[in-house]
Amino acid sequence: MLKGKHDKSRLPSRHVTEGPARAPHRSYFHAMGLSDEEIHQPFVGVATCWNEAAPCNIALNRQAQSVKLGVKHANGTPREFTTITVTDGIAMGHEGMRSSLASRDAIADTVELTMRGHCYDAIVGLAGCDKSLPGMMMAMVRLNVPSVFIYGGSILPGRLNGKDITVQDVFEAVGQHQAGQLSDEALAVLERVACPSAGACGGQFTANTMACVSEAIGLALPNSSGAPAPYESRDSYGAASGEAVMQLLEQNIRARDIVTRKSLENAARVVACTGGSTNAGLHLPAIAHEAGIGFDLFEVCEIFKDTPYFVDMKPGGRYVAKDLYEAGGVPVVMKELRKIGMIHEDCITATGRTMGEVLDLITRDADGKVIHPAATPLTETGGVVGLKGNLAPEGAIVKIAGIAPEHQVFTGPARVFECEEDAFQAVKDRTYAEGEVIVIRNEGPKGGPGMREMLATTSALSGQGMGKKVALITDGRFSGATRGFCVGHVGPEAAVGGPIGLLRDGDMITIDAVKGELSVALSGDDMATRAKDWSGPRETIYATGALWKYAQLVGPAAKGATTHPGGIEERHVYMDI
Repeated sequence: MLKGKHDKSRLPSRHVTEGPARAPHRSYFHAMGLSDEEIHQPFVGVATCWNEAAPCNIALNRQAQSVKLGVKHANGTPREFTTITVTDGIAMGHEGMRSSLASRDAIADTVELTMRGHCYDAIVGLAGCDKSLPGMMMAMVRLNVPSVFIYGGSILPGRLNGKDITVQDVFEAVGQHQAGQLSDEALAVLERVACPSAGACGGQFTANTMACVSEAIGLALPNSSGAPAPYESRDSYGAASGEAVMQLLEQNIRARDIVTRKSLENAARVVACTGGSTNAGLHLPAIAHEAGIGFDLFEVCEIFKDTPYFVDMKPGGRYVAKDLYEAGGVPVVMKELRKIGMIHEDCITATGRTMGEVLDLITRDADGKVIHPAATPLTETGGVVGLKGNLAPEGAIVKIAGIAPEHQVFTGPARVFECEEDAFQAVKDRTYAEGEVIVIRNEGPKGGPGMREMLATTSALSGQGMGKKVALITDGRFSGATRGFCVGHVGPEAAVGGPIGLLRDGDMITIDAVKGELSVALSGDDMATRAKDWSGPRETIYATGALWKYAQLVGPAAKGATTHPGGIEERHVYMDI
């Protein structure tokens, strides 16, 4: 764009900057030190999820300054604003986790409202923790403006006794401590060294999974998700993202030109081959929903099932995000997928080029250590598998990355708990038995409310050495850091009368990740009889406020646990008002 030569007649910001009637509006911009030239340039929202809740978000406000410099360099006017984040590592294992998934939709809503209220023309969004990444991308697709996403970067790994460690190790150490295998002093040392810098959790947990999605789906610049948060090189990615969004604005390339069915499939491939978080099975359908694209859990899981797993990342593997970055990052991963015909190359990206053109520029190849050749993968099927059966008619999801094939089938008696706290207490007290299937229900999107993650419980099991000796199923979720044979997103959830709500202690449950089955040894008549006796959803303490509102609006997990009708019901386009 040429400096001072902007036609704003079709841009949203004309409503607040152009013509005599907008003199009162312009007076506000003058009050903030904007020149006439800046007022009449395109306005770019620079949205961050900065806060002091956790290291994931602490560097975002600094990184936003480099984005603003990039926008200014390309003759745009950046307008920085913030939204909320609920950080899972802090919210985990208590009532606060109910706020986590609800925050994703609140982030999308608040970014939408800010953009609409101030008539911004484009957006660069910076996010650093699990739900803030999909929340920011959902807002971009919902608004359908020129958009570039940038991840705040991962945390550096801690070091202890010559090994890289992450917060996952600290959660599992709690289980070791409860089992008497770790002293108070050793636990105190571990907690002090596990998280040595700014940035999101270092393994292929939910934040890094969705960061990889941002590149694979095309909303982020190539390799921008990889550099750890403390690296000064992140500033160059920020500046480039600011310039890129101005180029997209000039070319009128909008978020839904980038986020298509094909690009969503590309993203699902990258989740699978990196052994990414099961939460991607929730967030990809939600992003698709904003564009009016049907892409539910089953469709996502079909791609997961068909994709080889060849990137050796924690929690199932050995390496962390920093290692993936040093091995070439997401572009090298996608280049490997292209070699086996699993990438749609014609998808447009935030660079303005197609994904194929972007990958043509990548000179590095798989290192055989972090990134294995796709032709010789770690396992033939993806790291995440969908399940279905009489216990999960609407589906469920399990992460099998790092689980040997002989451990991917489990049959055992149910041990039923009505909430996570009850299950965690039983694990803490060792009042469960090897061979059982631990069932945690009433933790779904509506029934929780909020669909909590069960990392405290699963980590305690792993820490006690029982991760392979029991299985766990829930209508709630799991952290991306969860390992062990753990099935989440079981639907329909208990609160709406799903089969998981009808289970009793001793019912024989089979989890078969090879066949994709989750079933209970009960006949249809048995289930129907129990359904007649069902007393209805468990009453919660959330009778008012944001979580009550969320429970009224939220849909099933299989369709992304969304809270509004989505793009399919859209009657206008924000950019064109």
